[in-house]
Amino acid sequence: MSELLNIFSWLLLAGGLLFFAAGSIGLLRFPDTLSRLHALTKADTLGLGLVVAGLSLRAGSLLEVAQMLLIWLLVLASGATACQLLARQADEEGGDE
Repeated sequence: MSELLNIFSWLLLAGGLLFFAAGSIGLLRFPDTLSRLHALTKADTLGLGLVVAGLSLRAGSLLEVAQMLLIWLLVLASGATACQLLARQADEEGGDE
């Protein structure tokens, strides 16, 4: 059973890496500020969630899992807040770059 968990963990970690890469590419390739912010926050949030899930399968205790989940929740909150503030500022300045 541990071999199956190991494989599933690697798949989750690889999926997280894929979403991190997609968000970074979206940040570089999308034409305007709002779509860049959308690509970055959505893909990176999901990527971090997959990495946390993959690492949780390898964790030694529930305390480690709880700490990783707490970090993920803090990143969710701070990412959404920062994205909202940046989008509002871009809208006030005229937005499109």
